[in-house]
Amino acid sequence: MKSAILATLIGSAAAFAPAQTSTTTTTTLAASNTRPDLWTPTTSYQNEIGAIAPLGFFDPLGLVKDESQEKFDHLREVEIRHGRCAMLAVTGWLTTAAGVRLPGMEAAPFGFKALLMEGLPSDVRGTIPLTLMTVFCLTVFMQDSTGENAFPGDYRNGLIDFGWDKQTEEWQNRKRAVELNNGRAAQMGILGIMVHEQLGNLNDIGLPQP
Repeated sequence: MKSAILATLIGSAAAFAPAQTSTTTTTTLAASNTRPDLWTPTTSYQNEIGAIAPLGFFDPLGLVKDESQEKFDHLREVEIRHGRCAMLAVTGWLTTAAGVRLPGMEAAPFGFKALLMEGLPSDVRGTIPLTLMTVFCLTVFMQDSTGENAFPGDYRNGLIDFGWDKQTEEWQNRKRAVELNNGRAAQMGILGIMVHEQLGNLNDIGLPQP
């Protein structure tokens, strides 16, 4: 089972690979002329972090068409928050699927069955409120409390930095693109795992079925 999970992680590495950010070139502009009108950038956001090849700026529903920078930043922050939670979810699912457990919780199931904990002692079932508390903490603390965030999703709040401000703008943009793209892949990944778990065919895609 662990080998299957490891193989899945290696196989999905391409989906989680960071994309380099770059300025618009003559080639990309020429390519955009061949796209359907639905995909063609119609706002000033086509050079924002996250606009990557082959689609570039992709807004088929027109969510930010003629919208303000404030609206765009809000949607970007929502995307980043969802991506961060999804990355935690994928990591947690794969970890528990590999059989890793906290002491005393060796018999705890994984996947959706972990929400029920049927037939397990009450002290083990008591971890469910802890999980809900984690969600609450993520909601409360993933906020720009000081109003001094440098970009959407910047929740340092003057408390931590890890040398971020000492890096070049190019380095910072690359790291932001890495997080954004990993979060996008994780959102699709955890959604796919949840759907296939309910369909009962996770084994068909190389993952253990709870």
